[in-house]
Amino acid sequence: MDDLLLDIGEVARRSGLAASALRFYERKGLIEAEGRNGLRRAYRPETLERLALIACARDAGFTLAEIAAFLRAKPSDARLRARLAAKEREVSARVDQLTRLRDSLRHAAGCTHDPLVECPEFKQGLRQG
Repeated sequence: MDDLLLDIGEVARRSGLAASALRFYERKGLIEAEGRNGLRRAYRPETLERLALIACARDAGFTLAEIAAFLRAKPSDARLRARLAAKEREVSARVDQLTRLRDSLRHAAGCTHDPLVECPEFKQGLRQG
């Protein structure tokens, strides 16, 4: 086996994914084994970056089919670009919501209002949107 290749167990360990998930991603065309070490699949180190991208896209709410399309996309793919722009707006709205929640929790950590959940500043931060 090429010294630069990582066997499936090492990729699983480093990525935090089960080997079965790696095999599933391979069947879906999201990653590709470069060779074998005996019976074990072996991957290029760049596969870890691809898996990080897949995890990020999944966290953002993309389906595996959408991720596969994204990985194959050409700059001229207007439909995919529109989907990416829509997802960016969704993620931005979620970031705004989580920022407001963080700020309200930060305020609540030092607030002396009784009861805390009735604090006008705390409630106002949760209402914005």
